[in-house]
Amino acid sequence: MAIDTPAKIAIIGAGPIGLEAALYARYLGYDVDLFERGELAEHVRHWGHVRMFTPFGENCTPLALAALTAQDSQWQPPADDAFLTGREYAARYLMPLAKSDLIVDCVHAHTEVLAIGREGWLRGEGAGSDDRADSDFRLLVRERDAGGHLHEKIFSAEAVIDTTGTYGCGNWLGADGLPAAGEMAARSHIEYGLPDVLGSARGRYAGRSVLLVGDGDSAVSTLVALAELASQTSDTWITWLTRKPPEGSERATAGYDQTASARLHARARQLAEGDANHVTHLPGQTVCSVSWHADLDRFGVRLSGEEIEQQFDRIVANVGYRGEYALLDELQLGRAAATGAIQTLDPTGVITAERDFYVLGAKSRGRDSHFRIAEGYEQIRKVFAILGDREGLDLYRRFPPS
Repeated sequence: MAIDTPAKIAIIGAGPIGLEAALYARYLGYDVDLFERGELAEHVRHWGHVRMFTPFGENCTPLALAALTAQDSQWQPPADDAFLTGREYAARYLMPLAKSDLIVDCVHAHTEVLAIGREGWLRGEGAGSDDRADSDFRLLVRERDAGGHLHEKIFSAEAVIDTTGTYGCGNWLGADGLPAAGEMAARSHIEYGLPDVLGSARGRYAGRSVLLVGDGDSAVSTLVALAELASQTSDTWITWLTRKPPEGSERATAGYDQTASARLHARARQLAEGDANHVTHLPGQTVCSVSWHADLDRFGVRLSGEEIEQQFDRIVANVGYRGEYALLDELQLGRAAATGAIQTLDPTGVITAERDFYVLGAKSRGRDSHFRIAEGYEQIRKVFAILGDREGLDLYRRFPPS
C-alpha cells in the first residue's frame, strides 16, 4: 500500500540492513525512527574479528557511498574486492553511515522494542480488513536515559521494518533442536556466538578444555582459531562435536566466496583428521545433558551413547541462530513450517499478511543461514517501491558506481 511522505516509518535494528533502510527512507523524505537495543552495528562488532566471506563491493550500496562522500569529501571507501573483518566493516563503513546527516538524528540507541501492535486492534481482530490496515502501528519500547535509568514509552508509525537479524539468538545444543537436559539452566555460561579466542577472549580459552558444537561456517571459524590458540598454548584442548562430517570443497552457498569458504572447511577437515593438533573430532554425536559446576568453573557433559559425563572448561555452541519473534505476537503474521521465517504473500518476498509490516535481512530467512547483505539491499529497494507505489523506483540506479 502506498504511504506518502513524510509518513513515519519505524525501523528496528541498526545493523547493515537497518542503517541502509533508514538512509533509503530519509532520502525519499520519510520520517524515521531507527531503534537499536544496544550500540549501533553491535552484532557486526560481536563477530568483528572474523573475516567476511563476501567482498566489500557486495556489502555497500551506491546510495550510501554517495551519502558518505557528500558528508566528508576526504572519506575513502575500502576497495570493492577487499574482504574486510566485521570490525573493519563497522569502523570504515557502518559507523560513518550511522553518523551521516540523514541518519544520525533518527537513531534511538539503547532502546529495545518490546512489542508491536495495531492501534485499537487485538491480534485476532479485523483480519484482512482495510480498517485494521489503515490503523497506525504502536511500538512499546524500553529506553535507557543518560543516567542509566530505564523508561518505557509508546511510539507510533505508519509502517514498520524489522531488521533485527538472528545473531545472538542461538539454537539449542541438544538433539532434534531441543535444549539438552540442563542446558537452559546453564545457558548463561555457554558461548553461543563467535568468541575472539585469539584476541579479547584469549584468557578465557587458553589452557582450557573446550567443547565446540556445530558444523557450519561459524563453527569451523571458531575451530580454526581454537586450533591456532592450542598451537601457542599446549594445554588447550578442543573436542569438536558435529551431527555430520565437516563440509568439503564442494560447498556451494550462493553469493559466498567459494574459495574462502572451501578453504576454511578444508582446514577444519585437516584439523579433524590430524593427530597432533589438540583437536578431537566426534562426528555423528549430540549433547544429551549439560550441568554447570560453579565451584569448579567447569561443565559436566553427557554425549549421545555415553553414560559417563565428560568434563569441559568451556562450551562454544555454534549451532545456528534464529530471530526473536515474541515482539510480533500481536501482529497477524504466519510462520514458514521449515525455517520459521515470517511468511510472505507475493513474488517480491517482502509483503506479509500484516500490511505495511516488513521483515528484511537475515531474519527474513528464518533458520536458513545462507543470507547475503546484498539480498537485504534488494529487499529494501522492493519495499520502498511498494510504499511509494512506484514499481520502477530504484535509488541505486540514480547513483551508478564511479
